[in-house]
Amino acid sequence: MISGTTRIIAHLGFPTETFKAPLIYNPYFEKHNIDAVVVPMGCRPENFPDFLKLVFRLSNIHGALITMPHKVTVMGLIDEISTSAQVAGSCNAVRLGPDGRLVGDMFDGEGFVRGVLRKGRSVPGAKVLVVGSGGVGSAIAAAFAKAGVSRIALFDAYETTMLSLAERLRKHYPQIEVTTGSADPAGFDIVVNATPLGMQPGDPLPIDVTRCRRTLLSVRW
Repeated sequence: MISGTTRIIAHLGFPTETFKAPLIYNPYFEKHNIDAVVVPMGCRPENFPDFLKLVFRLSNIHGALITMPHKVTVMGLIDEISTSAQVAGSCNAVRLGPDGRLVGDMFDGEGFVRGVLRKGRSVPGAKVLVVGSGGVGSAIAAAFAKAGVSRIALFDAYETTMLSLAERLRKHYPQIEVTTGSADPAGFDIVVNATPLGMQPGDPLPIDVTRCRRTLLSVRW
């Protein structure tokens, strides 16, 4: 039941028809008696900078989930950005801090890493290959780095995108070995397909799965 004490979490993006978060979070909140609600709010790109400031003036706002096409734009509109968001180059959540500052984070890749752990795979110290350095691949690479892997290899057909992600990883996680330019999965503990290839029947995979030593984890976006 929504009341005057309910904390609002705005779900900002455009269009709203594909939003899944309200279907996930709101039943969870109800089940666990959490007085909060996720509300889809369609916001066109040209209105987003002004609207973000306005929505956080609400006295009962708790935070915001950010989805396309605003994940990159929001980076320049908030006061503090987590390391994961800086590495990913985008942000999907904004929290209102006690001092009124807007704090951005990226947890798109966190769920993927948790799924790997639930499968019984060991992540700390692992060697990981991520094929695809776009929004999905960047978020997953950031989450693996945060989880303490020892090596991340990147491959993307767009070299500029790949090298930019590698640079951000090296800046924020200098202890991790970061390499680029090869999609050969041999010798890696975890291999991730973060490209669109493989989503349709008959698609060729960008990875030779016969050379995977342990596992192949495929992302669908």
